[in-house]
This record gives sequence, C-alpha cells and structure tokens, in this order.
Amino acid sequence: QVQLVESGGGSVQPGGSLRLSCAASGRAVSRFAMAWFRQAPGKEREFVAGIDWSGASQLYTGDIKIPVTISRDNAKNTVYLQMDSLTPEDTAVYYCAAGPAAVKAATLYNYWGQGTQVTVSS
Repeated sequence: QVQLVESGGGSVQPGGSLRLSCAASGRAVSRFAMAWFRQAPGKEREFVAGIDWSGASQLYTGDIKIPVTISRDNAKNTVYLQMDSLTPEDTAVYYCAAGPAAVKAATLYNYWGQGTQVTVSS
C-alpha cells in the first residue's frame, strides 16, 4: 500500500509561482513512477506531468501553457511540481499519483492523494 499526501497549494496572484509537494509512504515507493494531475471545476481530470522512478525521464502534456517542472527526491520519498507564471486558468485541485509507468492515462495509476487546491486570482 502507498499513501500520498500533497501540500503546497494555496492562493496566488496571476504571474506567481507555486511548488507543490507530494510525500509518499509505504512499500517501495521509490520504485513507482509518479505524476501530477489536476481537475478544475466542471472539467475532467487532466495529466500535468509525470516522472519515472529514477527521475531521469519526465513527461509533460502540451496542454499546459505555463512553465511546469516535475522532479523527485527519492531519499525523501517526495515529488515536486514547480509551476511558474500562473494564470486563473490554472485554478484546480492538483493530485499526486503513483503507478508502474509515467503515462498520461489516469486509469493506469494505482494510488492517489487527496489533492491540494490551487487558486489563482487577483
């Protein structure tokens, strides 16, 4: 079993930055690929970024218009999502997920966190 806890969300003005964290615990978490998804009100959950178990390979969606960077620190069992130049369109609940591979399909992830709210407004 793997537990995922997101943090770092909050309210930020347009143009601001946030770094989200996902702390993982449980069996062999460092061997899982990790990803960030987001879900805005009234919209489907969408893939933001993924990273393989080693951190050497990242996958990003072309649908996100702002700079985002995913990284991980296996010594701390933590995955990060750095987001810059945020816009109101980035307002959503951001979820961390763990699975066997860093892919865009949400159905292929086995474990999910509870999410952290990101609100971008002036």
